[in-house]
Amino acid sequence: MKDIKNIIRLTFPMLFTVVFLFQSCSDFLEQEPGTQISITEQLKTKEGFLQAIYGLYSHVESNLRTERFAVYADLQGGNLKFTPSLLSTKKGEISVPSVISNIYSFDDQAEESNFSSFYATSYDIINQTNLLLEFVDALPDATEAEKNLIKAHALTIRAYTHFLLSEVYSQNYGYTEDASHLGIVYNTQSITKGIQYPARETAANTYALIINDIETALPLYSNTELLNGPAYSYFNSMSTKALLARVYLSKKDWQNAYDTANDVITNSGVTLTNAADYISQWEQSDLPISEVLLEFSIPKNAAGDVGGSLSSIFGYTSETSYNSYVASEDLLNLYESTDLRRQLFLQQPLSTLVEGNQVKKDYYFTKKFQGNAGYTAFRLTEQYLIRAEAAIALNRLEEAKTDINTIRSRANATALNSTDNLNEILFLERRKELCFEGHLFFDIARNKKDVTRNDGCISLSCAMTYPSLKYVLPIPRRNINLNPNLKQNESY
Repeated sequence: MKDIKNIIRLTFPMLFTVVFLFQSCSDFLEQEPGTQISITEQLKTKEGFLQAIYGLYSHVESNLRTERFAVYADLQGGNLKFTPSLLSTKKGEISVPSVISNIYSFDDQAEESNFSSFYATSYDIINQTNLLLEFVDALPDATEAEKNLIKAHALTIRAYTHFLLSEVYSQNYGYTEDASHLGIVYNTQSITKGIQYPARETAANTYALIINDIETALPLYSNTELLNGPAYSYFNSMSTKALLARVYLSKKDWQNAYDTANDVITNSGVTLTNAADYISQWEQSDLPISEVLLEFSIPKNAAGDVGGSLSSIFGYTSETSYNSYVASEDLLNLYESTDLRRQLFLQQPLSTLVEGNQVKKDYYFTKKFQGNAGYTAFRLTEQYLIRAEAAIALNRLEEAKTDINTIRSRANATALNSTDNLNEILFLERRKELCFEGHLFFDIARNKKDVTRNDGCISLSCAMTYPSLKYVLPIPRRNINLNPNLKQNESY
């Protein structure tokens, strides 16, 4: 079986053209200049569709791996702080990386948003999925099962991308009692349909559309082989259900969250990584942890060189070669001394400027994302924690305690003996177990908690009281200016 990374490498020149065209205006789509391939030509054959799908997954991976998005939830929530500078002119100084300077202070600017590229790229990805959906039925050399799989991938990625946008740009589902507050633009038509000026849906409608896309995709999955490479690199029926469980959790649709997570736990064929292998599997330089449901694989060239990895954000090589983000003591202090998850932190003394003097201070790099780490989108442990949170809301407290203890037992943490205060225990368990996987800030918002950042916070704003208009980011001003129907988030 070919490695997906090599497939991405082999098709990259073609994919660059396709992605470029996907972002272009409808008039340009009708042209076929030079050696470029138009969308109509690219999507005339199954081979062209497969190249486009591989490119689509690559585009999703690179969007999520950007420093801005990869650190956002953990940085805003207080799990991360910064390492001292290695530059000779700023040796040992600690400062905020410029790419996240505004969001870190809860003061992003619509004119120069730190997240403007994430917003634009996300809608580019959505446009690509819409193009696939519009062209697939006319595909002459694919079976119905293959066409259905193409639709399933496109619909799921469309739903997933809209969901991520909603978490960043829309207040949590429970912000208003009936979720009537602003959601996002939900785009289901490509640029081939002409220029559109859509308005933002309500949060309620946004979630309904996300769920509809996922439920439409699920019966289209099959055992038909379509894409090469590791199965965990692409959405399938079970990782799509894992996404659906997360959406239901965010919506606080407790029964559906419980049932969907339970389905994944029971029927995915994936089992929790055991305690004996838990640390060593996270430390692997290439392969994901065994309980992974979906990891977006990183690109590699023919020589095996990595095109980009989360280690560029979280990595440590030596005292003179390391990257910007490490665990805060706010997070580290949550673990019991016996908790094996403490072993997931690489303790390293680094030269730090303190009151004009260079001193050695300890910093804690995560072992989750060293080496050639891919983006862990979904893994089984999260489904146990989703089922537990839903069970608490459904007053099935003993079941919730059992699920929490399953995760705590693997970590050699103290087992719960009662069902007291389960909501707070579950919140902290998610913070410890899912750290650096993109959950904390969204968990804080969903639970209507305040943000408190202590250790390592170098912002003028280290705390934020819920509710606040700053729990969401501004729509980039450029998009507001182009679309008269696009309403800005309040306070921006």
